[in-house]
Amino acid sequence: MDNLTHSLVGAAMSQAGLKKKTGLALPALVIGANLPDIDAACFFWLEGTEHLGFRRGITHGPPAWVLLPLVLAAILWGFDRWQDKRGKRPEKRLPVRFGWLYALAFIGCLSHPALDWLNVYGIRLLEPFSSQWFYGDTLFIIDVWLWAILIGSLWLSVRAEKRGRNWQRPASIGLALSVFYISLNGAITWFDYNTGGKFREPYPAEYISSPVPFAFWEREHIARLPSGRWIASAWDGTDFGAGYRNSEAAQCELPDFGELRKTNSQLDAFLFWSRAPFGESQRDGSLNLYDARFYDPRARERFSVALPQVRCQELVPD
Repeated sequence: MDNLTHSLVGAAMSQAGLKKKTGLALPALVIGANLPDIDAACFFWLEGTEHLGFRRGITHGPPAWVLLPLVLAAILWGFDRWQDKRGKRPEKRLPVRFGWLYALAFIGCLSHPALDWLNVYGIRLLEPFSSQWFYGDTLFIIDVWLWAILIGSLWLSVRAEKRGRNWQRPASIGLALSVFYISLNGAITWFDYNTGGKFREPYPAEYISSPVPFAFWEREHIARLPSGRWIASAWDGTDFGAGYRNSEAAQCELPDFGELRKTNSQLDAFLFWSRAPFGESQRDGSLNLYDARFYDPRARERFSVALPQVRCQELVPD
């Protein structure tokens, strides 16, 4: 999910009452909820699609859940001591307890992979023990309805706190509504996958029920047919195979990339990350690789690999 969502969840947990446990609880939860995304620094040394194979991996796995909150707790604890020595520690700040700092940073950090798992991009939850990708297919990566729930509940909580009322209740209700909303979206995806797209004809070899922006009740149907051809459509109530958004370019049969992956780091990273790879013919007859999950014209170039040395062999029509 986007970092605003992660931050809002951390802040909501703080306003739900966790900030009463120790001083600096709010930064422990909010920063902790964003900590795994330190892997975004890979953009400074990785090029092209190499970042696709690096993101949501080692910093999102079990060792990071334990170590990153420990580092954050130590920094916050040291900051509090530094302020105290300089006589600049706020008088209203609660005593800082390292154990609670670590616990809250840990909770915040755990919320991050839990949210990242919810979309179609995927996450390697068991890295470095396993590089398997996991997909929740539940929420679009930026969900404005989840924003509205969390921002609204936080606003009510802060206002109630200023007025001396029960400020924990609005934040707790907001978190409960968020869980309900996520569960509802999970049920929509399950229903679509099990009673909608999966069993429509022609039966696909692989099917992805992909959440879309704004219209949380809709799903984009992404499917790989037995021929290897990928197709996609908006939710329109039509039978499987009708009403699809198709490219005018011909899709290509994917060759064995085993040897080429050894010398092409862009290709290797793309195929390691891609869940729905397909090849598309270019004007010169060469092949470009894309991912069917991110084929929107505004995003496709960021999720593609050009292979000018590979010639396109068109797929047999279904």
